[in-house]
Amino acid sequence: MPNLKKPTLDKDLDKLSYMEEAAGSLGRGLIAPGIALVFVVLCALGAGVSMSGAPGAVIIVAAAAIGAYMALNIGANDVANNVGPAVGSRAMTLMTALIIAAVFESAGALIAGGDVVSTISKGIIDPNSVADANVFMAAMMAALVSSALWINLATWIGAPVSTTHSIVGGVMGAGIAAAGFGAVSWPTMGGIAASWVISPFLGGVIAAGFLAFIKSFIIYREDKIAAARVWVPVLIGVMSGAFASYLALKGLKKLISIDLPTSLLVGLVFGLAVWLAMRPVIRRQSEGLENRNQSLRILFSVPLVCSAALLSFAHGANDVANAVGPLAAIVHTAEIGDVVSKVSIPLWVMAVGAFGISFGLLLFGPKLIEMVGQQITKLNPMRAYCVSLSAAITVIIASGLGLPVSSTHIAVGAVFGVGFFREWYTERSKRRLDYVNKKQTNGNVVRPVRNREEQARRHLVRRAHFITIVAAWIVTVPAAAVLSAALYFVMVKLIA
Repeated sequence: MPNLKKPTLDKDLDKLSYMEEAAGSLGRGLIAPGIALVFVVLCALGAGVSMSGAPGAVIIVAAAAIGAYMALNIGANDVANNVGPAVGSRAMTLMTALIIAAVFESAGALIAGGDVVSTISKGIIDPNSVADANVFMAAMMAALVSSALWINLATWIGAPVSTTHSIVGGVMGAGIAAAGFGAVSWPTMGGIAASWVISPFLGGVIAAGFLAFIKSFIIYREDKIAAARVWVPVLIGVMSGAFASYLALKGLKKLISIDLPTSLLVGLVFGLAVWLAMRPVIRRQSEGLENRNQSLRILFSVPLVCSAALLSFAHGANDVANAVGPLAAIVHTAEIGDVVSKVSIPLWVMAVGAFGISFGLLLFGPKLIEMVGQQITKLNPMRAYCVSLSAAITVIIASGLGLPVSSTHIAVGAVFGVGFFREWYTERSKRRLDYVNKKQTNGNVVRPVRNREEQARRHLVRRAHFITIVAAWIVTVPAAAVLSAALYFVMVKLIA
């Protein structure tokens, strides 16, 4: 009989190996939070050194730590919308996306970030209702903490939410707790609530429209390469013009003030120039390519990388104020002991926001990038192109109409729009069915699916993610508001 018992030494060594593996796995899971904690502490220490001896230094140090935490959460959640489609379509790797987004987010924040922000965030609260400095600082700190906690929770459950709406909810809740419901500008809040519907719907419709164009004029053509040589330069020119207008209107407003008509003219000129330049480039790229859809993906890859970089730059220029606007207001109020309607953002405060967003993206961003780029619906370079272009065009249209919109809602809504359009087009498009049947060699005819169970099985948008994300969007403002109102009463006692 063989001896089936392990020697005692082997048992002990196995136990030690299992413990080492478990400890190593736990340690790797703590690296990112550890680095994030170090960043928050360094920001607090830096604020303490910069403001040493200034009035309200203790409050400023605490606010710097909270602002750094907020910036980390913005990077973890919001930036995924800019690079997620490009990663999901495999136009670039996750590591490349993280590096590009981190560099361009920081550049956008530091170079073109707004130097003047409204202390009461977009006119939600009447400044006269919170004229007491301690009350105001408590409200701003409660708003920062509540919005950061909510975004952290949303990131944990895998829901991309609007950081703008989070901070708006936080400011509203703290304002109500401090001065009552009359302090809130309800028409402004009504516009923000309307954007919950307008942003994703408009983004989805525009993205679906461009995808329909690509399918009709390039994909379902006998000679795809010839069609691509005609239309891909046009599409790249449209994207370039849209991003030129977008950056002129939104991304460079600190450097130069450009109105909407001028930005559209800039976009038109830039788009025509890129169209002319790309015609010979696409012709060279398409030489020798096979007449199939896989070949078309090559032609859209470089524009996608460029769009991810430009979206990140514009996001850094615009959304850094969500992290550092309330922080700048607290710093200014603590220094002078009075509440003002507008404040300038010190360079060290802007650096907290810029580097916080980048660190948050690098440490915690991959989860949401995967969600936006891969888990909602399957993306390829053509579909991802439609998502990126929709984001730029929707912001331009909304600015022209004076509508407050969320870049998060636009981008994710565009992903939904692409997915739902593909569901409809796959089953209902006569052009597609005629094309597929013409290519059939076995004599079988493809017909629209009529069976509901079979249609449900073929859903191209994951309904569970759709429901989770929409639910998170709906509750973002009220959840941040309730949490902020509760935190306000704690903060006002600590500051007083």
